[in-house]
Amino acid sequence: MTQTNLNRKVVILGSGSAGLTAAIYASRAQLEPLVIDGPQPGGQLTITTDVENYPGFAEGIMGPELMEQFRGQALRFGTEIINVWIDRVDLSERPFKLFGKASEDSEEITHIISTETLIISTGASAKWLGIPGEEPVPIGLGGNGVSACATCDGFFFRGKEVVIVGGGDTAMEEALFLTRFASKVTLMHRREEFRASKIMQDRVFENEKIEIMWHTEVKEIHGSQDEGVTGVTIFNNETNETSHFPTQGVFVAIGHKPNTDLFKDWLEMDNVGYLKTEGSSMKTNIPGVFASGDAQDSFYRQAVTAAGTGCMAAIDAERFLVEHGEKKEIATEMNW
Repeated sequence: MTQTNLNRKVVILGSGSAGLTAAIYASRAQLEPLVIDGPQPGGQLTITTDVENYPGFAEGIMGPELMEQFRGQALRFGTEIINVWIDRVDLSERPFKLFGKASEDSEEITHIISTETLIISTGASAKWLGIPGEEPVPIGLGGNGVSACATCDGFFFRGKEVVIVGGGDTAMEEALFLTRFASKVTLMHRREEFRASKIMQDRVFENEKIEIMWHTEVKEIHGSQDEGVTGVTIFNNETNETSHFPTQGVFVAIGHKPNTDLFKDWLEMDNVGYLKTEGSSMKTNIPGVFASGDAQDSFYRQAVTAAGTGCMAAIDAERFLVEHGEKKEIATEMNW
């Protein structure tokens, strides 16, 4: 297979709201950015249905449609987008190098990408409970009654009773979405109150299809390859009682882990894996490398804030290039 060598001033790793916003700003500044799609083109919004809190859409918009708008806008201004699985990076000196493969399972490096600046917008992935029965088939029931994406799999549970685990906004959104299909949704949370925003909690409390079980931890998922999920073992951490709860589906909504393992030997991050940035900027500990979106934001984790940090990272990258003689002046677009 022929190896492709690319040289760019700006490479953006990830194509969610942070990455594509960075691309829009960088391309309008005539930096000709290269966006690398990664394993989930469009990011988490591509598996989200109604987006009601992104400014500019009074009636809301579907997540995949919103990301198509982002993508089209970036392409309009000259952004190049490729789909490559980045296997490893070398950030020891500039230009930085990224080594890409055709897929995660491929062994051969097909792309060597050199760049003067790197914007990391790799997002985050769903966390799992780490319990028996949760593993992907054929070992467990993952993909056969166990899911971390209600919008992806909710349709398959039409008329069934399902369990959802979690207590944040994601769990509330997933529970409400599942009521469109499931006959009953049982929301299990290990504490006695949710972390979710009040408006989302109110919607859940008001929905007759949703039952809430406090102080409840799911310890094991039961079923078979033929039947799918048949029930879960639950533990009440207030009474210390263990029992069996029948259900036909389990949805896990307990948060996300940043997709930053690629940079663990290079960049400073917290104990969860979120990349650390300098002050109010998007600068990492390596000059010329910037982080944005859910790879960096452990607190807000919203599409609109991710887009904002993508903008900031692009501005930081352009200013870096000016300071290092790679670009003569700051574009008017970057300064409003």
